[in-house]
Amino acid sequence: MKKLFLSSTDKKLAGVCGGIAEYFEIDSTMVRLIWVLLTIFSMGIGGIIAYIIAALIIPSKDF
Repeated sequence: MKKLFLSSTDKKLAGVCGGIAEYFEIDSTMVRLIWVLLTIFSMGIGGIIAYIIAALIIPSKDF
């Protein structure tokens, strides 16, 4: 069973987009681009709040 974790290797801010990209096995650049577009279309508030919440609730992968 796959689990979603914050990325420890592919991170720009908190590792949210990198972790989502690892979970779905897609390029992290695509996830970041989609996040930016959603943030722009929601006038900034929705995307920023979603990112902060995700950074707080997604566990980090500790090895």
